Amino acid sequence: MVVVPYNLLYPEIQSTSVIFCSPHSGRYYPEEFIKMSVLDERTIRSSEDAFVDKLVSQVIDFGALFLKALLPRAYVDLNRNVNELDPALIEGVRSQKINSRVSSGLGIIPRVVGGGKEIYKGKISTLEAEMRIENFWKPYHHVLRDTLINTRTQFGEAILIDCHSMPSGQKLNKITGQSNLPDIVLGDGHGASCKEVIIDAVESEFLRAGFTVSRNIPFSGAFIVKQYGFPKKNENVIQLEICRSLYMDEENVCLNKNFAEFRDVLGEVLKNIAHIGKKEPSVAAE
Repeated sequence: MVVVPYNLLYPEIQSTSVIFCSPHSGRYYPEEFIKMSVLDERTIRSSEDAFVDKLVSQVIDFGALFLKALLPRAYVDLNRNVNELDPALIEGVRSQKINSRVSSGLGIIPRVVGGGKEIYKGKISTLEAEMRIENFWKPYHHVLRDTLINTRTQFGEAILIDCHSMPSGQKLNKITGQSNLPDIVLGDGHGASCKEVIIDAVESEFLRAGFTVSRNIPFSGAFIVKQYGFPKKNENVIQLEICRSLYMDEENVCLNKNFAEFRDVLGEVLKNIAHIGKKEPSVAAE
């Protein structure tokens, strides 16, 4: 069976330089992966940005492109660098200086899911890791890069909203020690990945809709923000984190009764964000 790594959804006419993506909401779990894992079906989904694609897919109605991953984060993490290989998980990878994400089991091929639960009983082969990177990580990033370039060429700029979800405040408190965490966190690498006027406008739309918003705390952006955010080249990236309790039952990984209403409210915000990049392509490209 051939597994498609992503789905790029197009509007009838692309009328904005704003692009949306969701690299962590994939929920197709290959049968062979399930057999390799020691986790049950619910637990293995705990690291998903569950249902973010259902929230964000409406942006095609607003003239924006939407790129979503189809494979789950537990299988391959599209928001990690290709060299973030975990020697504690992948056979043949030399132990070397690694960052805190990899050492905690959250490399490009994750060793753990939410709560630090181990996915596998032992190690996986180098060939298995290479297959996931070659067949799923690389195609996603190729199309993301091409989409950004094509949009910038067409409109004179590109604005990528990299969409994620975060555990509710109560769960995050155990990790960060922080309280009163917001509904929304916007990350721009502390000003490195996006023009200030753009992230100001995005933040204003969420505030206008009544959401509480934080910038860069506790999430300033990971690989996608760092890899594709070059505001001096008119390529801007903002990582968007949405609190899961606003629309889903975190414990059972299912939608809650607020989902439809929340999607509508969020939809108005996303429509206004898409409007930030509204330009006439022929004029913008001159």
